[in-house]
Amino acid sequence: MTIHFIGAGPGAADLITVRGRDLIASCPVCLYAGSLVPQELLTYCPKGAHIINTAPRSLDEIEAEMIRAHALGLDVARLQSGDLSVFSALAEQLRRLNARGIPYTITPGVPAFAAAAAALGQELTLPEVAQTVVLTRTSGRASAMPPAEKLSAYAATGAVLVIHLSIHVIDKIIAEVTPFYGADCPAAVVFRASWTDEQIFKGTLATIEAQVKAAGLERSAIIFIGRSIGAGDFRESALYSADYDRRFRPKGEA
Repeated sequence: MTIHFIGAGPGAADLITVRGRDLIASCPVCLYAGSLVPQELLTYCPKGAHIINTAPRSLDEIEAEMIRAHALGLDVARLQSGDLSVFSALAEQLRRLNARGIPYTITPGVPAFAAAAAALGQELTLPEVAQTVVLTRTSGRASAMPPAEKLSAYAATGAVLVIHLSIHVIDKIIAEVTPFYGADCPAAVVFRASWTDEQIFKGTLATIEAQVKAAGLERSAIIFIGRSIGAGDFRESALYSADYDRRFRPKGEA
């Protein structure tokens, strides 16, 4: 048997990979994070599948379900929101499976920040404006940030900041980064990207906090800060330039 960890995407049920969908359909056991994974994905489970919402369960209880499935020789679809490479609590589950010799696979998913950028109609990297994107968060009840990983350190580079799990402290974020970007720096917030109740807020570091507070946002939102957000004045990429000599399109060829 195998535990198949599957990135379920940011919220919309059709933003799952074909591989992820097919794995769900092949597994007689499904463990899903019910607070973040859309119920529609469970329709892909085979008839009679044992389906367990892990949202109210501890890691020990989740591990026990995996051990039980392993003993019975039953494949497991382990559905978690977004993509599994960031902020997914994947590592501690893999560590336990490695210790027990239980096999697993990992199928990536559409990350929430990508869905949020799509909602904004935004490419985060623009030529000579921004070429670095920092995915980060702030300290919270669940875990503190490593001491050197400060927003001010990233802001000093001018990189685009994509801040997760931190909408409740947007005032502190703005106070920390404004000295580096300036109050006129573009900022945006996307609440529940790709869900039916998605909300989008656009402004600057001087105005975005008021919009967030007025909407009463306290969770499930991603903050974007950087000069590329909403920018219209930037040079075009050389990728498709007729004057740029490329390996696959030598200069002078039609």
